[in-house]
Amino acid sequence: MKDANGASVQRLSVLELLHNKLQGILCCLHPTKYKTLDAMLERKMMEMKRASVRVPEHLNFKTIDSVLIKFPQFREGFQEIRNVFQQYDEDSDGILDIEELKKCLHSIELNDIDEAEIDNLFDYCNVDGNKGMQFNEFIVLLCLVYLLMDSTPAETSKTNWPLIKRTFDAIVQVFLFLDKRGDGKLKRKDVVRALNEASPKEKSPAHITRTRFKEMDWDRNGRVSFKEFIYSFISWVGTEQDSESPEQHI
Repeated sequence: MKDANGASVQRLSVLELLHNKLQGILCCLHPTKYKTLDAMLERKMMEMKRASVRVPEHLNFKTIDSVLIKFPQFREGFQEIRNVFQQYDEDSDGILDIEELKKCLHSIELNDIDEAEIDNLFDYCNVDGNKGMQFNEFIVLLCLVYLLMDSTPAETSKTNWPLIKRTFDAIVQVFLFLDKRGDGKLKRKDVVRALNEASPKEKSPAHITRTRFKEMDWDRNGRVSFKEFIYSFISWVGTEQDSESPEQHI
């Protein structure tokens, strides 16, 4: 699968690393507070799906090709988020610790979030269990703050929040496009259907669609949450910094 610029969206090495880390985390540890966040995200996706069904013209993506052609815009949004990340990565080690993260969220004036909520989201998005938050984890955390906390920066913030907001809204739209049942979870049949809608006479090979779904279904329960989806989607799209590196193919 390639985007409009011909760039491959298979970054399997990154996804495989995430899979290996998560096998020992998600299968064994799932505190109640994380299940609560999972449930909140699932309800949010269901609400947004119902809203999109009532106003179908608000759905931006009708086929997988319409998603792929927007990859450059997704990368532009990710680059803006990277600018924020790097600004608060004070020791330039590629990781935000919890104190750097709190300083970041307060500095960009997301003032509706209290310390406990930041701690919970930090743990929830810190999928590898390290003490610091990597860039892809920061994207996810910021997206969840936007979706679940209804928090946006004050007008005095120097962050280009409109661009970041458009990026998060578009990611949600991709998820809703794939969530054919509208139950807040992705099923393999729905993902296969979405991948084949553009050219039903030229269906994707079965092993490709299985691979795509396996990349997302980290806990192997046959359903993909929004959190699982967004991590995989970030890796497929890539960012401005890694889009020029050699691509990996299946």
